[in-house]
Amino acid sequence: MMKHEELPEALTLSQAQRLVDEWIKTVGVRYFSELTNMAILTEEVGEVARIMARRYGEQSEKPSDTNADLADELADVLWVLICLANQTGIDLEDALRKNMDKKSKRDADRHTNNPKLTA
Repeated sequence: MMKHEELPEALTLSQAQRLVDEWIKTVGVRYFSELTNMAILTEEVGEVARIMARRYGEQSEKPSDTNADLADELADVLWVLICLANQTGIDLEDALRKNMDKKSKRDADRHTNNPKLTA
C-alpha cells in the first residue's frame, strides 16, 4: 500500500478510487454496507453544512466550532463518495466527464442568459 508521503502531488479520480479501495481492504478490513455509507455521507455533509452556516452564513460560531477544518470535512465527504462509487462499480472519472458534457450541452446559454447572475 502506498504511504501518505508517497502519494503523487496530483491524484486522478481513478488513482483516488484505487487508493481508497486498497486502504479499505488492508486497514479498514472491509467496506461498510452501501446503506451505512449513505448514512455516513449524510453525516459528513451535515458537518460541512455546519461549518458553512457558521463561518459563511448568518449563524454565529460556538467556541467548539472555531477549530473545525472545512478542508478535512470536505475530504471526508469525498472519501465516502469514493467508497460508494467503488462499491457500486462507478468510475468517477468517466461519470464526471459525462456529467460535464451533459451540463455543457443543457446549460450552454442558461446561465449567461440569467439576469439574476448578471446583477
